[in-house]
Amino acid sequence: METPESNFAKLGLTLPPAPKPLGVYKPCLIDGKHLYLSGHGTVQADGSLIIGRIGQDLDMEAGKKAAQQVGLAMLATIKANLGSLNRVKRVIKVLGMVNCVSTFEKHPYIINGCSELFANVWGTDYGIGVRSAVGMGTLPDNIPVEIEAMFELHEGA
Repeated sequence: METPESNFAKLGLTLPPAPKPLGVYKPCLIDGKHLYLSGHGTVQADGSLIIGRIGQDLDMEAGKKAAQQVGLAMLATIKANLGSLNRVKRVIKVLGMVNCVSTFEKHPYIINGCSELFANVWGTDYGIGVRSAVGMGTLPDNIPVEIEAMFELHEGA
């Protein structure tokens, strides 16, 4: 039987360390059957950040990869706090913020890097939720992408 954990293993990707808060907030919060993740950045396996603005320092493909890396950081937070990706039933909502030049208009394409990852982990029925993808004039530490999300947990999880 396919599970989110087995689906992730098939992707051959590596989770970065779960990011630590850089301010006064919780990286995640469980409220009943919902899991809320604070905005996550582009933490890589070595703990460093992908840096740069889309349309200036990074092209669209590099931006999409950066969004996938944010998704991996979010998965790391889920595993660190819940123990397993299998405890998550579905993705409810994703808010993707793209650090880009003012003329950039392909924000949804960039955030697809994260959304495609979640669809591969939880399947298209449960891994794709509602979503917003917006452009920002800047993001913390000049990261190209920040994403926050809300998930539904399995009953009794």
